[in-house]
Amino acid sequence: MRDVVDGILDQWARERPDLDASPMSVIGRVSRLSRLLGRAVAEHLAEQGVETWEFDVLATLRRSGPPFTLSPGELAASAMIGGAALTHRADRLVERGLITREVDPANRRRVLITLTPEGLELVDRLVAAHLAHEERLLAALAPGERGAAADLLRRLLVSLGDTGRPND
Repeated sequence: MRDVVDGILDQWARERPDLDASPMSVIGRVSRLSRLLGRAVAEHLAEQGVETWEFDVLATLRRSGPPFTLSPGELAASAMIGGAALTHRADRLVERGLITREVDPANRRRVLITLTPEGLELVDRLVAAHLAHEERLLAALAPGERGAAADLLRRLLVSLGDTGRPND
């Protein structure tokens, strides 16, 4: 079996045989996988009536545990977006009745974003369908191969400094 990256490596071997292009065999494949998987996930979520960012915000609140509430700063950090983008996204989710945005009764200077019952119901349905879709996307790999791939990718991520909490 050959993929697009094999063709790219062949071209570099022909054009610059003096260079070791083997790092591209990993980086190129990870990059292509990111794009292909990202597109597949976005298309699947669109079929469910949500955009990727909506799922990300709802899922972040859901996995935070009861009461499914985070501050805007915590939510923005988890979604790796700026405050202005979060404000716009939160406005849209409030309009849809999926989250609330209220002043923290314990600290009037702080705002809390919380899943509504409708948002909780939606994200629970979405995450089940999302995981089933991801299972299909990984069907070419046996369970042991998935574990090995996950271990290798984790080692690479840690070596690049990705050791924080999910909200970092």
